[in-house]
Amino acid sequence: MRQMNGRDPDVIETVLSTPGIPAPVAATVQAARAFLAGPSAGPLRSAAGCVGGRHRSVVVADTLAAALADLDPAPVHLHIDRPVVPRPTS
Repeated sequence: MRQMNGRDPDVIETVLSTPGIPAPVAATVQAARAFLAGPSAGPLRSAAGCVGGRHRSVVVADTLAAALADLDPAPVHLHIDRPVVPRPTS
């Protein structure tokens, strides 16, 4: 999976089935909707990061965008096309 990215179905399935991922994603969607419903709502920017920026952050950002699709979000993936980060050798 290292050579894949967060748009590949196997990566999406793996990330979204990882314990600790669904709850923060759901909480972020809820917080975004609460903020945007507030009296001084303005533009909202959210960021997700991971080592390398090709897998988890892409899945999380795209999942957030899908959950907030009615708001016409525009996810930007800064590192999705960069080379895979090499693993340290011991």
